[in-house]
Amino acid sequence: MNQKRIALLTIVLAILLVSSGISAYLIWSAENKPPSNPIRVACIGDSITQSTAYPYDLGKLLGKNYTVKNSGAGGTTVSLNSETPYMNTSIFQNALEFQPDLVIIMLGTNDAQPNLENNNVTFVGDYMKLVRAFQDLANKPKIWIALPPPLFSNQSGKIDPEYLSSTIIPNIEIAAKNTGVNLINVYAVLNSTNYFRDGEHPNDEGAQLIADTVYKAIISKG
Repeated sequence: MNQKRIALLTIVLAILLVSSGISAYLIWSAENKPPSNPIRVACIGDSITQSTAYPYDLGKLLGKNYTVKNSGAGGTTVSLNSETPYMNTSIFQNALEFQPDLVIIMLGTNDAQPNLENNNVTFVGDYMKLVRAFQDLANKPKIWIALPPPLFSNQSGKIDPEYLSSTIIPNIEIAAKNTGVNLINVYAVLNSTNYFRDGEHPNDEGAQLIADTVYKAIISKG
């Protein structure tokens, strides 16, 4: 075989290799390209949402067709008569502007403060206002209310575990029933101190368990 034929074959092989490489890259790019219109998920909550990995873990579970927004605001309450209502925050307004397709609301822990007990009479109505703010969005998102985790400590000296279980949790269930949204029972799932870093805030394992529980609820509803 003369040198010209060898050179020609070398060029042809190089072209074939480059072409196959380009084709493989185009296929990979098409398979891994982020969707142009992902399903938007808003995680509404207090520090249990804002300061844990739960929204991030949920995003990993849902995959590339979803965009999960952490819309948690630490220290906030459902009650509109407290000093820190969630609905008075810019984070709440940003969550509305996000136009979510799916909304997970997990609030109520900070309402379990003995000094807020007088607000109990308006708690259900205030929670319903929060839910309806999302129900009134033009795109009509699917909404879930998650019962917040139990409390295994009162280290902060502000939140009463018994008040959370006996009063706040039942009132959240009433708000869910009155607004026609489904419940996610995070309270029942995080049933061990092993899931908490301080008895109030979930650790990484607890956050993953919240994400798993929310993920199952979302997938079950298609």
